[in-house]
Amino acid sequence: MTLAMLAHAFLPGIRADEHREHPAPAGLITLICSEIQRLFVLPAAYPNGQRDHRLRWSLWRRRHQARARDCHYRRREATT
Repeated sequence: MTLAMLAHAFLPGIRADEHREHPAPAGLITLICSEIQRLFVLPAAYPNGQRDHRLRWSLWRRRHQARARDCHYRRREATT
């Protein structure tokens, strides 16, 4: 339990550093804590082939979420 609490305290710090040093490219959302957690597990949990697939999946997911966010904002602006 203590280790899990430590990990949850550690991830927001990594997220803040990542946002400051490497802002998200255009068309992607910034890394969120759960995405960072998934990326930390990759080297230990998956063989090389799956690791590449998981990284591509992460990029696809962030791109999809950015498009959904932009579409949502445009729709809200059009109704106000």
